[in-house]
Amino acid sequence: MARETVKDKKERAVRILDALRKEYPEAQCALDHVNVYQLLVAVTLSAQTTDVSVNKVTPALFEKYPDPAAMAAADQEDVAEIIRTIGLYKTKSKRIIDQAEMIVEKFSGEVPEDDDLLVKLPGVGRKTANVVMSVGFGHQRIAVDTHVFRVSNRMGLVRADNVEKTEEQLKKTLPEDRWTEAHHSLIFHGRYCCHARKPECERCVAEADCLKRGL
Repeated sequence: MARETVKDKKERAVRILDALRKEYPEAQCALDHVNVYQLLVAVTLSAQTTDVSVNKVTPALFEKYPDPAAMAAADQEDVAEIIRTIGLYKTKSKRIIDQAEMIVEKFSGEVPEDDDLLVKLPGVGRKTANVVMSVGFGHQRIAVDTHVFRVSNRMGLVRADNVEKTEEQLKKTLPEDRWTEAHHSLIFHGRYCCHARKPECERCVAEADCLKRGL
């Protein structure tokens, strides 16, 4: 088989995105929020926890602590009690309070619209910053979670052994105006078809353009 050229790979990537767009027209952030701050908290809480589980605790959390000022003044035991049904709730309760304190003290109570500043906040890594920048502020970003990492490597959109390299390679392969779309579409495909253990290749809408690496 001839080696795939860069041009061919980019064209194949667009065909995959087109197929996923048709299959998952509803693909978007699944975390409930009404503003950028609530999005930041929800994404922080979602680490090693499902979005469904986070959405069950955030209504009560945001009702009592709706903004950074309120959260910064919160009692950690109370916050922990509200979110106790999600994983690592004790650690996360401290993290979102520390996060709020820094937003109030360093950024005048507003979530910074800047990648480098976001990652300085407690509990915020590159993935979280990318989600906030894309979903919250409308910038084109590719946040790499377990689904994006697995699906993009399996389909041959990238060949990377960590999330940083995956993000870097995806940015080189995918059209920039579709980075955020790709993030959501790949997540949905990973959830509903391209499973970790038993991918349902027979019903995959992008099967013709998938290299099926690791299968």
